[in-house]
Amino acid sequence: MRTRHTRPSALPRSFYSRPTLTVAEELLGKVLVHRTRGGVAAGVIVETEAYIGEDDPACHAAPGPTRRNAPLYGPAGLAYVYLNYGIHYLVNAVTEAEGHPAAVLIRALHPVAGIALMKKRRASGGGEIAETDLCRGPGNLTRALGITLADNRLDLVSSPLVVEDHNFAVGDVSWGPRVGIRVGTERPWRCWITDHPTVTGRRRAVTRSTAVLR
Repeated sequence: MRTRHTRPSALPRSFYSRPTLTVAEELLGKVLVHRTRGGVAAGVIVETEAYIGEDDPACHAAPGPTRRNAPLYGPAGLAYVYLNYGIHYLVNAVTEAEGHPAAVLIRALHPVAGIALMKKRRASGGGEIAETDLCRGPGNLTRALGITLADNRLDLVSSPLVVEDHNFAVGDVSWGPRVGIRVGTERPWRCWITDHPTVTGRRRAVTRSTAVLR
């Protein structure tokens, strides 16, 4: 990935108020930033996964509106954070028009800021964690960035948790089946920067596109 040296800016709400698959791809190369009392930690998004509507059996909106999934129904640009299997927090960006439940799960990051803080948060038993492993996987990246349920419903446009455009250029992008789910696995709604070392899971691609983020 390459970058031009321009001032970073948070993505506007209009970025998220679009079809979810478009947002999933165009989030690649953007930077997830979390500012906390402990410091700032950030990483380039290198893998995402789309969940779209009540007819998507893997989407939390499949049962219809509930207290838990309320953020999915909008407005776009909110963070939807939930506890997965009682173990890991996962962070999503809500997409599409209000009332149309959909979101993009952020699955992996390439660390770019606060790496020492990430290592401290991820340390287990004093073991050293490789930089490429710090934010590999949606549960690992939230732990590295200090994201918890307290960050649910934060505005990704203007809050301590934001997504910024640092003008990174992204080359080939691959699409394949979503992972870590039991239903809706036939939908190729996971995308990643091809051959990036921090990408998780199976890398079998069914389609590939080239996207240069300008």
